[in-house]
Formats: sequence, C-alpha cells, structure tokens
Amino acid sequence: QVEMVESGGGLVQAGGYLRICCGGFESYFSNYAMGWLRQGRGKEREFVAAIGWSGGRYADSVKGRFTISRDDAKNTVYLQMNSLKSEDTAVYYCAAARTPWREVTGPPDFGSWGQGTQVTVSS
Repeated sequence: QVEMVESGGGLVQAGGYLRICCGGFESYFSNYAMGWLRQGRGKEREFVAAIGWSGGRYADSVKGRFTISRDDAKNTVYLQMNSLKSEDTAVYYCAAARTPWREVTGPPDFGSWGQGTQVTVSS
C-alpha cells in the first residue's frame, strides 16, 4: 500500500535546481517528522534530509544546497534542490520518521514509504 506520493522529479543540468514534493495521509503529517532519502543506481538507500516542527537536519553531501520544508495544512513535504550535481542523480523517496528528527541517521529510522521520484542530473 502506497502511503506517500512523490512528484516533481525530472531531468536537470548540473548546477540547476529542482523542487520535489510529497503528499500523504494527514495522520502522518500531524504526528511524525518527515524525511527524504535517495537511492542511486547500484547504491544503498541513504538519508538526505529530515524535518520536525522545531528544525531539520541534512546529510553532509547536500548541506547548503538542499532545503527541506513542510506544509502540514496541505499534508505536503518539499525538497528544494539547488546547485545540483551528477552525483545527486537518484530515486528520491519521502517517508515518515519513526524517531525524532534530530536522531535519524538512515532508512531504518523511517517507515511509510512512497514509490519515489526519479531525479537525473546531466553533466
């Protein structure tokens, strides 16, 4: 059962920007921190960003380039991606966090996944 729906992925040139979105059930946005993770071809799924109601945190690889935000009234979480690099190419997934946003480190901290949206950065 799909619990989150991601959208907004696509093809962008290196140095460009893209915003991806994720919508889901109101119960998730009312009760959980939310996050984005990604999986490149042949790679393990990795943490990208997480957001609670008092702040957020980022993987070192995207810090300063990506911004996560949420609109609970719309049951939506966003990921603004700037200064994109070829190594950002991946399927991006959103998920609800099982742990407080300050403590998330990777996929085991998340549940209720979406099916993902492909982001491809051409060099």
